Amino acid sequence: MKGIKKIELKIVLANFVFQLQFMIKTGNITVSIYTEMTPNPETMKFVANKLLYPGKSVDFQDIDSAKPSPLALELFSFPFVKSVFIASNFVTLTKTSETDWDDVKPSIRQFLKDYLEDGKVIVNEDELPASKAADGNIVLSEDGDVVKRIKELLENYVKPAVEMDGGAIQFKKFEDGVVTLMLQGSCSGCPSSMITLKSGIEGMMKRMIPEVTEVVAEAE
Repeated sequence: MKGIKKIELKIVLANFVFQLQFMIKTGNITVSIYTEMTPNPETMKFVANKLLYPGKSVDFQDIDSAKPSPLALELFSFPFVKSVFIASNFVTLTKTSETDWDDVKPSIRQFLKDYLEDGKVIVNEDELPASKAADGNIVLSEDGDVVKRIKELLENYVKPAVEMDGGAIQFKKFEDGVVTLMLQGSCSGCPSSMITLKSGIEGMMKRMIPEVTEVVAEAE
């Protein structure tokens, strides 16, 4: 029995090495997709082992706004998909309330795997409206000192945490001590996101940036 197991192991290893060599030679990468639950029960994060939209993110709340993204358009063809959020290496989907994730996860995972392995277009950036193409957290030359500090805090402290939960938070404006942020992905419509916004982000900003008196959310 031990001899048989050793032979089986050698076959498995040989097959793995062959696939790896084929992937290196052809440039074709076998894509794997795994899922992560988010604090929002209506959203789920589908994570890939390759980059989709490196260093950027874009949120599509309906099929009409998704035209710049062939991937998002095809995802909206699933009747239970309400919104699509695309980021560096994951897609966050929001479903209809009557849909059970266990019923639809396998089909979404297989679709994403096939789509990415075929090398299809994720986002056509030249077709994105300026409002979606712009990264609100990038520090601009015309930004004042307070705005620069707000954006740096969002980029360095807030962004990594919310991306882990399948979402994003973008800076919109700072006026009279009030910071307005846009919630995207799993953060949008999530019951716990307002608690995070007030007790987490607002509290941190007030401590680190005394000029900030309040943080509020704005829908896209």
